[in-house]
Amino acid sequence: MLCTRLTNARFLTMDPDHPVAHELGIWRGRIVGLDDAVAALPAREVIDLQGATVLPGFIDSHVHLPWTGFKQNTASMAGCTRIDDALAVVAEAVARKNSPGSWVSIVGYDQRALGRHLTAADLDGVGRGHKLYVLHDSGHGCVVNTAVLDLLPADVPHENGFLAEGAMGAARALRLPYSQEELAESIGRAARTCLAEGITACAEAGIGGALFGHTPVELGAYQLAREKGLLPLRVQLMVSADRLRPVGAHEADGIPKALDLGLRTGFGDDWLSVGALKIFTDGGMMARTAALSAPYEGMGHAGQLQDDPDVLTRSIVDGHLAGWQLAVHAIGDRAADVALDALEEAQRLRPRPDARHRIEHAGLIRPDQLPRFARLGISAVVQPNFLRYFGDDYATIMGEERAPWLYRGRGFLDHGITLVGSSDRPVTDGSPLRAVQFMVERASESGRRIGPDEAITVDEALYAYTVAGAHACRWEDSAGSLTPGKRADLVVLADDPRRVDVSRIGDIEVVATYVDGREARGAIGAAG
Repeated sequence: MLCTRLTNARFLTMDPDHPVAHELGIWRGRIVGLDDAVAALPAREVIDLQGATVLPGFIDSHVHLPWTGFKQNTASMAGCTRIDDALAVVAEAVARKNSPGSWVSIVGYDQRALGRHLTAADLDGVGRGHKLYVLHDSGHGCVVNTAVLDLLPADVPHENGFLAEGAMGAARALRLPYSQEELAESIGRAARTCLAEGITACAEAGIGGALFGHTPVELGAYQLAREKGLLPLRVQLMVSADRLRPVGAHEADGIPKALDLGLRTGFGDDWLSVGALKIFTDGGMMARTAALSAPYEGMGHAGQLQDDPDVLTRSIVDGHLAGWQLAVHAIGDRAADVALDALEEAQRLRPRPDARHRIEHAGLIRPDQLPRFARLGISAVVQPNFLRYFGDDYATIMGEERAPWLYRGRGFLDHGITLVGSSDRPVTDGSPLRAVQFMVERASESGRRIGPDEAITVDEALYAYTVAGAHACRWEDSAGSLTPGKRADLVVLADDPRRVDVSRIGDIEVVATYVDGREARGAIGAAG
């Protein structure tokens, strides 16, 4: 007897052997058959989906759940276009604090909307003795007041209180760690948001590190979230490369650095596992710190690498030698050069044909770099909604020649490169359906077409958020398609993305999200 049979729906399975189905059977959280194979079988529960469209649950291959959850509960200056209004948000947050000298966090900061960066002096005017930390929306910078600057080592660089990249990490280190309870609650809030958008699995893009980590025992917070029923979807954890340390392993192992006990990619289970090793090579375009091979349009600089190229190369090679899948953050084309050179060297030293290394973001990729991606078998994990919401700005700072190379689609696919969809939430909107719409339209919110030749089909965009996401996270045996034997993780939509006008895809209603064969309502339930 089936646990559940879903009927009267259009199942877009993403499985070429059975691309469309109308009935689906579930037993103990797994798909056991489609159409005639299950239509006559008895089931404890038969659910009539009333003509809805069903897809495999979306996979968001690059997210920041704790940051998302904290952002949802933190004072925000998002939407402010005047310095005075932004400072009023800070003043209000300070007024709610009872203990002088405590930390006050603000999110939603973007200097582009304000016309200039906030300064330490600006913040001093409303700080009232508190330590102020205003996080840039990119996650690659922050503004602090003098009370924080006075605590930093004298050699930490800043511009009137704005700290970028590693300097920001120094400020973060002053206030860490968060408690595991705080983190678990934050993870749960973010996970529920993901579920509402049809996401059933995601990859957390860097725990434990100086830039995005929240505590040296951050993995334990995810375990706690799961134990408390706060983890309603599947999560794979990328570990920050700065958590590795030299080890005295046997010379035959060839492992120069590792996590304690040799923990690496693949450890865990269907709900919570260790994924790739996260390595940063540059910053971000919002903060103008992505490393380019030529200056930003109208600016006198070309961004910055996170470290000397030789140091970055060593980190990438060491991670590969230790057996990790690598997720290399590279937004600018200069950073991509460093990543490609290092990955090529790593494979030369120890060939691993199925390493499945990934470049996260791949924000600006020159035409000559595409064949190298393909030759090395690297996946491109992109964030289409960056251009949907920030595309006008990004295209302007790249200039006419480079703008078509931003967050490519067609260029990757035509070279045989696995194109993977993701959000980088909370940097911007995490909706897979809105991202799919952009990948087809290549239009920003203002209607500006950005790299129209990089447009792909609806089917190809859906593939990026299902099958390709499963491949990038090594879940292809259990997720990514509605295939018998795989997990019954799926999303029920009010309309078929392939049949509505492209301009409506992003607004399609997510009717329900199923995880392990049961409709997910914010906590792990028993298998269906």
